[in-house]
Order: sequence, then C-alpha cells, then structure tokens
Amino acid sequence: MSSCMIGVDVGGTFTDVFVLNEAEGTASVAKVPTTRPDQSDGFLDGIRREVSDLSEITVVVHGTTAGTNALLERKGAKTGVICTQGLRDVLEMRRRDRPRTWGLRGDFEPVVDRSNRLEVPERTLADGTVRTPIDLDAVRAAAKILQANGCKGVAILFANSYANTENEDAAVAVLREVWHNEHVSASSEILPEIREFERFSTTALNAYLQPEVSGYLGRLENALKAGGFDGEFMIVQSNGGVMAVDTACRLPVRTALSGPAAGVIAAAYIAESAGFENV
Repeated sequence: MSSCMIGVDVGGTFTDVFVLNEAEGTASVAKVPTTRPDQSDGFLDGIRREVSDLSEITVVVHGTTAGTNALLERKGAKTGVICTQGLRDVLEMRRRDRPRTWGLRGDFEPVVDRSNRLEVPERTLADGTVRTPIDLDAVRAAAKILQANGCKGVAILFANSYANTENEDAAVAVLREVWHNEHVSASSEILPEIREFERFSTTALNAYLQPEVSGYLGRLENALKAGGFDGEFMIVQSNGGVMAVDTACRLPVRTALSGPAAGVIAAAYIAESAGFENV
C-alpha cells in the first residue's frame, strides 16, 4: 500500500496540491480552481486527481486562507461580547494610536458592533483576587439578547482574567446553559496575558472567525474520513508550525496568516537546501 503525504494550499483563485509518495519516492502536483463559497469541494477535487484511494494518505497538511479572507473582507460571523462593566469600548478605543498624528477622527470599526457589546457586573483585581463575583443573572440576560440579535459567536472579555479565570469560567458555563452555542471564546483561554486591548481584540477575532473556520474545517475532515482517510489532518498556524484540526477549530485566530506562513516556511527551507543562508 502506498504511503502518501499531502500538502494543500487554498488560494483565492487556485487550490494547489502537493503529493509525496514515500513508498515510491515520487512527488506530483495538481492545480484546480478554488470553489466558492465552499472551498472544501476544490480541496477534495485536487487530492482525488492524484490519489484516488484516500486510505493511502497518512498525513494532510493544509495552509488555509479561510480565516485570512474572512478578516480582510470582513466576512466573519456576527459576534457578540460579554465584558466587564465599564470596558465596553476597549475594542474601539484600542491604544489610541493615530494614523494621522493630529487627526481627531478615524474610520476604525471593531468587528463587533457596539450594540452587541454588553456589560455585566464583575471584577477581578490584577493579583487575581475576585473583588466582585460575577452576576450570573446578568450573563443569562446578556446571552439571551445576543442570541435574539442573531449572533453566532460570543467572546467573554473580563478584566484581569489572565490572573484568575474563575469569573470567566462561570460566565461560559452559564452562557452554554441558556444558549447551546459551541462558538464561545473566553479571553483567559485564547490569550491569557496582561493588557486588556490585546487580549480582548484577539479573543473577539477568535469568536468572529470560529463559526466560519470551524465549519469549513469540519466539512473537510468529514469528507476526508468519508473517503477512507484515517491519517493525521494538520493545519498550518500563523507562526509556520502546525496544529491538529480540533485545535484549529477552537483557536481559529491562529490561522489568520496560515496560508502566507506556509509559503514563507517552504521558501526558507528551499533556500537553505540550495545554500542560501540569508533569504
């Protein structure tokens, strides 16, 4: 039985497939049109042009621009935020960096509308002490409002949650009780680091991308398994490494530069192999 390793890059126009047959020591490529709106069709078409029996595949590594395009084109899911009282506008204020030094106005718009950024009473201090326990009734009410507003993803953004996850954990549990939504991102899980804006914005983007990216990857994985594939399905991260598809579905923000990163890593490897140390 053949042992094939496959790399797939889905671009805006074409989907490129690279097949390495380890048993025979051969390599082949395929290029097919990228299919819209469901890119998984072109993905599987490209693979089947080179490998008819998917059970022969041991590894599939996928560099994806699904998250990249959703961010650039602002085509992520409608997203809601439940945040600490008083921090509703952190996503909008950012670090107050100005593209024009003396400009008083800007055109930046967060991926979450202000009407879908809801505050609840709670407070954790910087040392992890819970000063104000989470108001679970307020979380329930906020969840129902966001659900009624048609939100698909939800970000839980509490102050200093990196120091103590207690309030965020309770909020996530209650939210899922009243609203069976698997696309819930807690800032203490996505980026457990100091600084509200960086943590809040990264988590909001994760919630914004999760319905789109996880749905796409889920369709891919199901189609591969239906064709007999039983190997590893890995997704390229923005740092050039890889992660399991389950991790990518839970942390889609890590795929924001997946496709571009795969190209850079490949170019660096080829250059090094050819004797070019500084590329």
